[in-house]
Amino acid sequence: MKLKISCLQMDIVFGNPNKNYQTAERLIEKALIEQPDIIVLPELWTTGYDLTRLNEIADPKAVQTIEFLRNAAQKNQVHFVGGSVANREETGVKNTLLIINKDGTLVHQYSKLHLFKLMNEHVFLEPGTEKGLFQLDNHQFAGSICYDIRFPEWIRAHTSEGAEALFVVAEWPAPRLSHWRALLIARAIENQCYVIACNRSGNDPNNHFAGHSMIIDPWGEVISEAGMKEEILSAEIEMDLVKEVRKQIPIFTDRKPEFYK
Repeated sequence: MKLKISCLQMDIVFGNPNKNYQTAERLIEKALIEQPDIIVLPELWTTGYDLTRLNEIADPKAVQTIEFLRNAAQKNQVHFVGGSVANREETGVKNTLLIINKDGTLVHQYSKLHLFKLMNEHVFLEPGTEKGLFQLDNHQFAGSICYDIRFPEWIRAHTSEGAEALFVVAEWPAPRLSHWRALLIARAIENQCYVIACNRSGNDPNNHFAGHSMIIDPWGEVISEAGMKEEILSAEIEMDLVKEVRKQIPIFTDRKPEFYK
C-alpha cells in the first residue's frame, strides 16, 4: 500500500494562534494540490515556544485545534498528524500531538513524555503518560515529539508493538541540525520503519530553527528533505517495504530483551 505524505514546514508566529491558524490553512490548501493521504504539522504550531504565556494562549483541552483539523479533514478527505499544540487541562498545560482521520474523528492524542529542560519545558509544561500508538488506513503508526527522538528505548517501545512508521513533530533548533539528521536516520535503521519528521522553520525571540523536515525509508535512506525555509515536503511511501526489510534482517525476532535490563 502506498501513502502520500505532506509535511507543512511552517514558520510559526511567536505567541499568535490566530495568525498561525491562518498560515496552516494556507499551507493545507497548497499541500492539497499534491493529493496527500496524510498531512503533518510541526510541534506547538499554534503558539510557538511562547512558554511564559501558555496559560493565557494555550488551547483549553485543544478544542479549537481539534475542530480546525476536523473541519479540514472532513472537507478534504485527508488524515492529519496534526502537529502538537499547547493543550490546557485542569492539571496544567501539555504539549499534545493530535491525530485526526479523514472522517474527522480524533483517533489519538499523545502528550510529550520527555520535556526538554534546556528550553525550560519542565517549568511550564506537564509531561504526558501515554504512548503515541495509533492506526490510520489499517496501519499501525507512532507519534513522537522533538526531544523524544533522543530516547531510542521509547521509540522501540512503539515499534516492538508493531508501529510501521514514526511521525516526529518538532521545533528543532538550527545549531543541532546535525543531531536531528543523525538521530532520525538512526531511528529509521534500528527500527526498520519509515520516519516522517516535520520540523518548523524561521525564528522566535530566542531561537533559530533548523527546518530540514525529512522522510526516511526503513533502510535509513532519505527519500526527501526540505531546506531551512517555509515549504511543503511531500513524498510517497510504500508500506509493504517495512515488512520486506524486517523479514530480510529480522531484528525484532532476534531481540533478547531479557538481557537488556
